[in-house]
Amino acid sequence: MQILIIDGQGGGIGRQLVEGLRAAGETRLVCVGTNALATSAMLKAGAARAATGENAVLVACRTADVIAGPVGIVIADALMGEVTPAMAVAVAQSRAHRVLVPVSHCDHHIVGVPAATSTASLVAEAVGEILRAAEETVSRL
Repeated sequence: MQILIIDGQGGGIGRQLVEGLRAAGETRLVCVGTNALATSAMLKAGAARAATGENAVLVACRTADVIAGPVGIVIADALMGEVTPAMAVAVAQSRAHRVLVPVSHCDHHIVGVPAATSTASLVAEAVGEILRAAEETVSRL
């Protein structure tokens, strides 16, 4: 069972996801940053395994059971161009359960998410969903 966290830019969402999952006792984390800064942020948050770049995303998506990160990881050219079309396709076509944090910026607006919703509350909800999906995956094995 593998949980894959993907993030870019400064890695803030990925860092918060790693912190929340580690606090819940989850250790089956693999993190991939679209850049070194994002990877570093997730490592500092407690990720034991991490890599950087497009090929790392493509490879990790093949074996992930749960993929989590900002919604931009499924949108080509999102995160100010850091998400390549190949990355977006790899995430979208993975057999994994995807948990996407609805962040509205970089010319994308997620309808239905109130503007006043804090990133912390969205991440907390995502952590709960990741744990639920991971538990379901383990029970199917």
